[in-house]
Amino acid sequence: MDRRTFIAGASAAALLPALPLATQSLAQTEEVTVRLRELYKRNGDFTKYATDRAEQRVSIRGFMAPPLKADARFFVLTNRPMAVCPFCESSVDWPEDILAIYLKRVVDVVPFNVPIIVRGRLELGEYTDPDTGFVSRVRLTDSNYERA
Repeated sequence: MDRRTFIAGASAAALLPALPLATQSLAQTEEVTVRLRELYKRNGDFTKYATDRAEQRVSIRGFMAPPLKADARFFVLTNRPMAVCPFCESSVDWPEDILAIYLKRVVDVVPFNVPIIVRGRLELGEYTDPDTGFVSRVRLTDSNYERA
């Protein structure tokens, strides 16, 4: 065995123990896309998934309800296609299958029956939008979206 072969083999052997750790950390950073129903329990409380990820970036799959107004930076994500916006008057009436989405830019409307994936920071707790009066219990902020 010559010196170059020995050095190359020793270098590769030294990296082998670190390989499972590198693979594990990559797996932990993989993005998981969840559905709206995974945010709420049947009684309306938030799931462990939701509370564990509050204030973190998450990805959620759903459908864009028609925006409330033109040039909005806000829309409602629904669990199933809806031709009209499910606007709520209070958080007591808040359905379990909608989510307020606040964007970085003006909404580029996607047809109501086309699935999308939204990525944003998950916020929990009651909030009333000052521009629309929309009341939400949970929302994504600083969001963006794409067709699924």
